[in-house]
Formats: sequence, structure tokens, C-alpha cells
Amino acid sequence: MILSSARPDQSRVHDLHTHSTASDGAFAPAELVRLAAESGITDLALTDHDTVDGLEEAAAEAERQGVRLIPAVELSAGWERKSIHVVGLGIDPGNRELRSGLAAMAEIRRLRAGEIGLRLAKCGFPDCHEAVLAAAGQGMVTRAHFARHLFERGEVATVQDAFDRYLGRGKPAYVPTEWTALADTVGWIRGAGGVAVLAHPQRYKLTGSWMRRLLQQFTDCGGEGIEVVTGNGGPQDTETAAQQARRFGLLASVGSDYHTPEHYWIKLGRLPPLPDGLQPVWSRWE
Repeated sequence: MILSSARPDQSRVHDLHTHSTASDGAFAPAELVRLAAESGITDLALTDHDTVDGLEEAAAEAERQGVRLIPAVELSAGWERKSIHVVGLGIDPGNRELRSGLAAMAEIRRLRAGEIGLRLAKCGFPDCHEAVLAAAGQGMVTRAHFARHLFERGEVATVQDAFDRYLGRGKPAYVPTEWTALADTVGWIRGAGGVAVLAHPQRYKLTGSWMRRLLQQFTDCGGEGIEVVTGNGGPQDTETAAQQARRFGLLASVGSDYHTPEHYWIKLGRLPPLPDGLQPVWSRWE
């Protein structure tokens, strides 16, 4: 289901992985859509973490801007004790099963945020949890909110420094989280009429054999796509993901994973084209 659409033409620009203040992005959904339009994007997916709360606002602005909005979400999943992200594109945001799953994810994130706050307090940073909740408002709280808070109060040199010193895996405020199983996550997306896409595969730093195991299980449970071109990926990452798409018969997606202008190296819609010989994921709705 596409919430809004633009006049079709032969030179569409896709960015199918972005975030707003509904999760951990810097811009409200409508503002993100305006920025996307100014950047020349014709097809935008808003993929907030474990929530679809920003889609209605984004859809209204997309209609005004002549941008085709792809209703979407980025879900956290557990696989072999690892955290994997799956983007669901073209979902029905009102699907009952998906909504139930998102409610469960919200509770997981609520409990995790409280524990992160307790651990940061033990590190000498009291009241972080309360400050982060106030800053997030109605948005889904993520580790990025805590990192940004520590940076803004001058406790770390950069947002990344907060992850490197406190919030990253193995650091004092890191909270291991048991996410929903990969098969269930993919099932929610498919049940909502969407296409399940493995997000930013290079980020998991898996060996070739482990990545093949992940992709085999992903496709076995109904996963249909993989992000081939990403905001953080280099040419070698793109070629590796393209090979994986061909090997497993996956649709190819592109996404900047845009969060904030602070990540100056990631630009909305500024992505190279897909390599030849791949079927783009947008062939599903065009």
C-alpha cells in the first residue's frame, strides 16, 4: 500500500531508509519529507525504529510535495544472539498483527531505556533517563538519544564517542536485549503486505559463512530483499551485497539510513545507482 504518489517519470530518485523524530531522527516527519523533496528524492520510505507513528504526518506532507511515500518501518530482530535490522517496505501500518508486534517492541525498548539510565547513573551521569524521555517526547527511545544527551551535556567529545565509551557492546551502559526472533519479525512485515529487506548488511561485520547462514535463514522465513546501496557503505560493500542479492535471488534496495545532518557524510538521496543485473525492490510497486 502506497500512501501517496507522484506523477511517474523515467528518472526517479529513491531513498528507502530514513528516520524522523518518531524514533531517533533529527527532523519531524513532515520536515524530513520537505528536505527529501528539496534533495530531489521522488520516492521516500520513512523507516523509523519499531514504530509507524510518523507515517500519517509524512504522508500528508508527501502529498503536498509530490513525493511518493512508501509506508515502512525498521524492525529489530534477534538472530544467533545478534541484533539484526529488517526494513519492511510497502506495509499496511494499520495491520493488527504488525501493531501488536510494535507494541511488544515498544515495551522492550521502554525497559531497555530504563536500564541504560540506571547504568549511566552508576557511571556518574544521573538523570539521563528522565532527560532522554523528555527529549524524545512521543518518539521511540533508542541508544542514539542517550548518546546525543551525553554529547550535549559535554560528557563526551562526539556522539560516536558516547557509543565507544559507554553505550556500545561490552561498554558499561550497554544493555543486552532479547529482540523478537527473525522469523517472527519477517512474518509481521509479510502479514502487513510488505517486503522484508535486510538492512545495511555490512554493519553486522559477519564473516562470509555467517552472512550466508543469515541470508539463507532470512530467505527461508520469507525475506525478499537486501540493501545493496547504503549511506555508510563503500564500493566494496555495494559489490558484496550485489553478489549476495544475485546468489539468494533477493530484490535490491537503496537507503541512506539518514538520521541527522550531524552525520555530514550521509546525505538524503545522494546514493550511487544499483549495480547492473539486479531487480530493484521498487519493481514491486511501480
